[in-house]
Formats: sequence, structure tokens, C-alpha cells
Amino acid sequence: MSENKLLKITNDYIFKRTFGYKESGEVTRVLLRDVLTDDVNAIELNNQTITEKELMDDKVGIMDIKAVLNGSTECDIEMQVVNQHNIEKRVLFYWAKMYTQTIKEGSKYNDLKKSICVLIADFELDGLSEIKKYITKWNIREEEYKSVILTDVLEIVIIELPKYMKYAKKEKRKNLNLWLEFFKNPEVKIMLNENDEKDIKETKDAIKKAQENLEKISKDEHERYLAELREKYIRDQVAVQEYGYIKGREEEKIEIAKKMLENGLDFEIISATTGLSEEEIKKL
Repeated sequence: MSENKLLKITNDYIFKRTFGYKESGEVTRVLLRDVLTDDVNAIELNNQTITEKELMDDKVGIMDIKAVLNGSTECDIEMQVVNQHNIEKRVLFYWAKMYTQTIKEGSKYNDLKKSICVLIADFELDGLSEIKKYITKWNIREEEYKSVILTDVLEIVIIELPKYMKYAKKEKRKNLNLWLEFFKNPEVKIMLNENDEKDIKETKDAIKKAQENLEKISKDEHERYLAELREKYIRDQVAVQEYGYIKGREEEKIEIAKKMLENGLDFEIISATTGLSEEEIKKL
């Protein structure tokens, strides 16, 4: 990494270092206000630190940011960089775990608190490919009466960063668009304008503070080392997935070739269909 270059905000460790520590409370409050489009007047962050060992692991809840909004709403924010093709189940698990922890033994169900999960994914989710927007909000709804929500205590918000460039103009979310510009390029220059509305000024000021925090982190040799450890873990995870996909494809080719052999098809046809060599097919 270049000494002068800011670390990537999409590195989940750096995301947590920028937004998950108590000194970043005001910045994270404005970010969540812009994501949730709700009044977030107060925020309390869980100041959980990360060990080197944890940077090379994928234990649930290591890199997420836990916050309490307005003194009552539980919120979990996470940057996900590796598509393990199970993120929908994972984010629901996060929510369920957080929700159940809001009640103590002997308390009543009415004491359960609203719980919100915010997932920022540096990839497109498999199951959301048909949705032409970069941010989606999920509740439990009745199948036929889709406007009826069972309860407002469940809320999951998903942001797919690769969709941002495709649908930014369609969303017309000026504040959130500014944040995603920053996520995409942490060195972006976001200029204040005297004609900006109050909330836009707050967003721009919060992004400037996040950039300053990121600059400080990026100049710290130990932080750069920890960020590189996490990058290595991410690269290894991607390599493992690619190997699994390739291995799966090879097994699929062999199964197809076997079925074609059973049907008496010529070696040349099988080879052209599966990509296996005639020698490999003869061995089958």
C-alpha cells in the first residue's frame, strides 16, 4: 500500500475503525440518519476492539458495529466484502440474535426493543438481482396485503454498493449518495456550498470528519498492518470460493460426460460438450 493513499473504507475492519468507535459517534449518527431516513438524535456505540487473531477469522459479529439509537432502538451495521451466497440468512440471524438480547429473563414481551440491521454489501446479492435500486428496506408483510406490516420492531436495510452507479440518479437520495461516493472513493472532495440545506451541510461535515479520521488511521503503521491482514483474509476467502466453484464445475462436467457415455454418444461430441479431453473421457 502507498504511504499516502487512504485505506479502503470497504475493508470491513477499516469501516469499523472509522464508524464503530465512540469518538465517531456523531459521524455514525448522521450516516444512520441518512440511511434510515429517520430522526436519529442520539447514538451510543459499543466500543469493541479487534484482535489480530480475529482479523483472520469469520466469527459472527466480529466486524459489525453495534449501536443504540435514541436510547431505545438497537442497531447493527456491517460492511460485507465477500459474497458467501448466504448473506440473507446471515443478516436475519444477526437481527434475531440482537432482538432476543433486548429482553432480560423475567421481563415481558412488551419490553422487546425495535431492532434494525443495516447491511452494506460490496457485491450484488443473488436473490435481489431483479430489484433495480441500490437500497432496499425489509419488514414482515402480509402476502396479499403487502402494505400491512406485522410489526415495526423488525427492520433490515440492505445497500448493494455495485448497484450504486446504476441507480444513484433514480434513488434521488442526495445525502446517501454523498456517503456512497465516499465509500467508493474515500479521497473524493465533497465541497460545502452556502446554498446547501441544513441536513446536506450536516452530511458533508460528517463525511469530512470521517475522511479526517480515515487519514489518521491510514498514517498509522500498525493500523495499515491490521488492514493488510484483513485484506489477506478476504483474498484467501475469495480464492477458496473460486476453487470450490471450479471444483464443482469439474464434477458437473464428469457427471454430464458419464450420462452421455451411457447414451452411447461419440467421444468427440462428449468432448465438445463438456470440454473434457478424449483421454479424460476414456478413463471414465
